[in-house]
Amino acid sequence: MTTTNQLHSVTGKLTPRAPFDYSKTLGFLIGFGPTGGEQAFASSTLTKAITLNGRAVAFEVWDVTEGNDGAQPRLAYRLSSAQPLSEEEHAAIADRIHFFLSLDDDLQPFYAIGQADPQFAPVIERLYGLHQPKFLTPFEIACWAILGQRIPWRMAHRIKMAMVERFGTSITLHDQVYRAFPEVQQLAAVEPGELATVVRNERKVEYLRAVIQFFSEVDEQFLRSGPFEEVAARIRGIRGVGEWSAHFILVRGLGRMERVSSVDKELLKCASDIYNGGQPITPAELQHVLDRYGNTQGDWAFYARNAFRDISQPMEITD
Repeated sequence: MTTTNQLHSVTGKLTPRAPFDYSKTLGFLIGFGPTGGEQAFASSTLTKAITLNGRAVAFEVWDVTEGNDGAQPRLAYRLSSAQPLSEEEHAAIADRIHFFLSLDDDLQPFYAIGQADPQFAPVIERLYGLHQPKFLTPFEIACWAILGQRIPWRMAHRIKMAMVERFGTSITLHDQVYRAFPEVQQLAAVEPGELATVVRNERKVEYLRAVIQFFSEVDEQFLRSGPFEEVAARIRGIRGVGEWSAHFILVRGLGRMERVSSVDKELLKCASDIYNGGQPITPAELQHVLDRYGNTQGDWAFYARNAFRDISQPMEITD
């Protein structure tokens, strides 16, 4: 560990599962509205902050892959903090970055199906090597799912950033301030009235408190790898989380790609563009497509959402 500009830093490397194209990861994150203003991009390096044990830690991630064939991709990272990180804290953040960037995702089963799908094969060719960047934590995406219900995403983002500034953490690196979403324990200590002054919606405060209670009690490793139907039922059981938000949390927060919803309006539109020349298709027809992709439905959905539009366009939440 070294000390730079009064911050302690430690470095390491990560090995993504090939195929992996970090430039496509950055391309997605650069324009992803719900996390806008929370990270910086320079010289193909992502810089972002995370809250760990009540304090902010900044991480920088860049590509150090040797050669041009991408057969063995490599990423390097640097963690910076006001206080030295323990080995356990270092390992926890490295795991979080690994999970956040979906570096372990095996795209080959999805590609095998998609490349044999004449209408979808061009989508895979265009996005080849893109691993889904998740929200940094499933707790953050669950809170975002509540904040974004039935209001424009930009308004929801303003509320989210107000929460981050009021209740989260921050760290200055290279003369830039990086703010991080609060941990469960931090928001659990906030009185409902104080939360309401930021959220300005009593029902959403109630729903946020249900999310806080859920994540205070659940084991994230169970959410990541437990039986899908059991995990999905637990997520759907959170007060205020509807069917759409549950799928959103499962796919975009937990990387659970096994199932997506066939009544998702955005997916129906994407499927109509890909398979039916823009003419509407029914949920039953979309379900037929999803069934073809088996347990890689979430991969199909992520690629389909990014097939014909600017990937910076955030998803609306309609629950």
